[in-house]
Amino acid sequence: MPAKRYDVAVVGGGPAGLSAALWLARYLHKVVVVDSGDPRNWETRGINGYLGHQGIRSPELRAIGRSECAEYGVDFVGGIVDEAINETGELFAICLRGGTTIQAPRILLAIGLKDVWPNIPGLDQCYGETALSTWTRQIVICTNGEPPDMDQELLDQLKTLNIPVLDGPIRCVVSKDREISGIELEDGMSLDCERLYFAIGQYPSDDLGAQLGCKRDQLGRLVIDEYNHTSVKNVYAAGDIAHAPQLAIVAASSGAVAAMAIHASLIPEGRKLTS
Repeated sequence: MPAKRYDVAVVGGGPAGLSAALWLARYLHKVVVVDSGDPRNWETRGINGYLGHQGIRSPELRAIGRSECAEYGVDFVGGIVDEAINETGELFAICLRGGTTIQAPRILLAIGLKDVWPNIPGLDQCYGETALSTWTRQIVICTNGEPPDMDQELLDQLKTLNIPVLDGPIRCVVSKDREISGIELEDGMSLDCERLYFAIGQYPSDDLGAQLGCKRDQLGRLVIDEYNHTSVKNVYAAGDIAHAPQLAIVAASSGAVAAMAIHASLIPEGRKLTS
């Protein structure tokens, strides 16, 4: 199949990718967004702190963003990218599973991260409702069969604050109608609770950055400069795949910053004004 040619190929259809696509299309660039349709926050009850859209669900925010982008001529391609190829340094190829190939002189990676959930039965039934990955003021810490990864000073502080640390394995999470009511430990202990906060591991959604040779940090995130440019010429990154607070509104802002930098890089030298 012949390759489809665009000015910019955006990989990832979350707040970062959609924001970048919208700005680039408004700058009259031909833009395509490649999206696998598997966002990490699909199940959350709502996105908080997004100005003008407080509490909006992820699918609704994405639908609004896609509609706005479409008004400016952005194309959308659904599918998984198997390979990203740096063909000349000024032209890249994005190869999708199924045979579609997209070429563009600029690439924006907004692929995000994937979460590694604790392997606890029942957790998926209340995630996004009353099971959340953040902190609370009143807490019991359960390490699920692992030794506490804390130094003695921190353990002493927790004890002073009357925060118990339980290292027994968790049997299951108990919930009804997506509302958590407690957790059960293997030793028979039951803990009543109204909220469950858990720590999760993370990894990049795919290895496109590695394929293109982009520099990464110790957690696998792409290293970018103040203009969201990676270590590879003409490859940019925005959103959670780059180091930043993992907030939807920050991701959208990151996409806009990347779009402005990409736009500036696409202006022919003869059209640039000198001061």
